[in-house]
Amino acid sequence: MRLILLGPPGAGKGTQAQRLVNKHKILQLSTGDMLRAAVKAGTPVGLKAQGIMERGELVPDDVVVAIVADRIDQPDVKKGFILDGFPRTVPQAEALDAMLGKKGLGLDRVIELRVDDGALLNRIEKRASDTRARGEPVRADDNPEALKKRLDAYYAQTAPLVGYYARKGKLSAIDGMASIPQVAVAIDGILGKAAGGGKKVPKPPSRSSKTARAKVKSRVKPGRKPKAAKKSGKSVVGKKKGISRPRPKAPARRTRSGRG
Repeated sequence: MRLILLGPPGAGKGTQAQRLVNKHKILQLSTGDMLRAAVKAGTPVGLKAQGIMERGELVPDDVVVAIVADRIDQPDVKKGFILDGFPRTVPQAEALDAMLGKKGLGLDRVIELRVDDGALLNRIEKRASDTRARGEPVRADDNPEALKKRLDAYYAQTAPLVGYYARKGKLSAIDGMASIPQVAVAIDGILGKAAGGGKKVPKPPSRSSKTARAKVKSRVKPGRKPKAAKKSGKSVVGKKKGISRPRPKAPARRTRSGRG
């Protein structure tokens, strides 16, 4: 199972991704984590990325795709993955598709969590309030100003992926403003259809319909069509075949000769 979850910040992608990881025993692959792991491991592509990051430059798409390619070749990713934070742009999506194609792989589904920006702001504020109530530190970007910047970046860079994957027939959209269990049920339904090809299995014909068809076939000789019934004013015997037959004559009465 190879998935991408799309949606603006605060849409609930992380919550649903973790649920899918636990349910299907697949991995959530974060590009940030993969970059740091590649640098730490000293892989060729990791060393290349390290030099770029040390210069304060953005890691180019080809390097990120190479790191993703190395990661999905590892045994623990055999059951599948959910990509987190990648792709963010259409060129990255094109590069990802090309890389997976070379490996004989492809994405099973791209699921978009559609949300309302105003309701999303309320959700972010509630999340920050709940976090403070638990005595935990609030994320630096859980505030209206930071959310607006992140939303602007999402709609400018990442939202075009919706159209890209829709044209490829890979996109399914759900209501991300529904409750967490409702969103989970919707995602499971989409994945179930994807696994089954989305086709309905035809019902086998009932026993009565099979018998009826067999009777019809038995009445028709091979290569011949049944004759239509002829209209006739005569008395019809054997209406089954539509053939007019004369009434049979009554047998002659025998007379018994007397003795004498």
